[in-house]
Amino acid sequence: MKDYYYFLGISHDASEEDIKKAYRKLSLKYHPDKNPDDDFFSDRFREIQEAYETLSDKSRRYSYDQNLENHQKSFRYNIPPSIKTFTANKIHVKKGEEIIINWQTQNADVVKVLPFGLEKPYGERVFKITEFKDGKFQILLHATNSLLHKTVVQGITITEVFENTTEKFKDKTEDLFKSQPRTAANPHGQPKIMKIMAGVVLLILAIYFLIKSFSH
Repeated sequence: MKDYYYFLGISHDASEEDIKKAYRKLSLKYHPDKNPDDDFFSDRFREIQEAYETLSDKSRRYSYDQNLENHQKSFRYNIPPSIKTFTANKIHVKKGEEIIINWQTQNADVVKVLPFGLEKPYGERVFKITEFKDGKFQILLHATNSLLHKTVVQGITITEVFENTTEKFKDKTEDLFKSQPRTAANPHGQPKIMKIMAGVVLLILAIYFLIKSFSH
């Protein structure tokens, strides 16, 4: 059963104003217009809307709370959660290639597949990876028994592969010229190539002055 309170990041005794504030904040953050063609943000936005529509209506919230309580009580509180299976149909993929993951948990009333969010205790998800970090993409399955306050975690690491050396070189080259996130060390978000060029210039100047000092 979906935990709408978790979707909105609020406690189970949240007020109507708390629910509205959480919804406004999250709907702006995950709105599809700000993140076009991204299934993760679209799914998250739908979850937020679904949660708000239920919890903002007094009668629907009351019925939901009753069902949630009964659902949690139905779990065997003295048996810790476990992960029976968590697999991917492939772990070496090209950017944009379709991947299918499957999972099955036991004695867990809160199940998360990160970075996607809350899921059923068992299921399947089809997705594509558009961005890798250092050639890798990690997926984590969290299975929690909230009555026991115990969680088990299992991960799958997907590795990026390239069709050929030329494609890999092209990808690395594009990364050199791509604007970087703004930081204190890089306030203008300059591409990596600018730092490399600056380093080369400094090296040339250092060699020049070194040779000049020896010539005297």
